[in-house]
Formats: sequence, structure tokens, C-alpha cells
Amino acid sequence: MPSAPSGSTGFVDSFRVLGASLLGSLEDRLELFSVELQEEKFRLIQLFVWISAAIFTGIMAIAFASLTLVYLFWESARLAVLGGITVAYTAAFVAMIVACRRFIARQPKPFAATRQEIGEDRTCIRSKN
Repeated sequence: MPSAPSGSTGFVDSFRVLGASLLGSLEDRLELFSVELQEEKFRLIQLFVWISAAIFTGIMAIAFASLTLVYLFWESARLAVLGGITVAYTAAFVAMIVACRRFIARQPKPFAATRQEIGEDRTCIRSKN
């Protein structure tokens, strides 16, 4: 029986090792992506809870403060108080939008570690060629 040259088995073994390394690297990257996805989901849920609580308490405070002011000035300056309240709420709304946009702009980009690792892999592969 003729046997395969020893060079071809070494070549096949090299491909197996390369394939195993690539799959291991891919598995590591997917695991990192999975962890980052969980962190992003948790942060999004936290943000939703905080925003919901802030909106609820803010609406309640605004409603009762507005009713109190309108009740106090019902006879003398009802329209002036309603106009002032409207201007104040509009200014507060604009300030909240600006603050929210600043907050969102300061957040880290999603999956930054995964993208960094893939970039390092790409650099490593290119430098070896």
C-alpha cells in the first residue's frame, strides 16, 4: 500500500490547527459580543426605569403645582398665571431635551470592546503578511 507523503499530513494538520485557531478566535469574539449585548440591554432597561420614574413624578408635581397656582389666582390673574406656567413648562421641556441629548452623546459606543478586538485581529493578520 502506498502511503501519503509525510509533507501532506503536515499540511493537513496545519490547516486543522489554523481552522481550530480561527474557530476559537471567532468563539471568543462572539462571547465578548454576547457579554456586551447583555450589558447594553441592562443599561437600556435601567435608563427606561429611571426615565419612567422621572416622568411620573415630574408630571405629578407639575400637575399639582399648576392646579395650586391657578386656584390661588383664580379671581385676580388666572390668564397671566396660565401663560406663565406655559412658558415655564416650555423652557423646562427644552432644557430637558438639551440635557438628554448631551447625556446620549457622552455614552460609550455600543460594542466598543468587540470592535477593538476585531481591529486588533485585523492589524495582527495584516502585519504577519
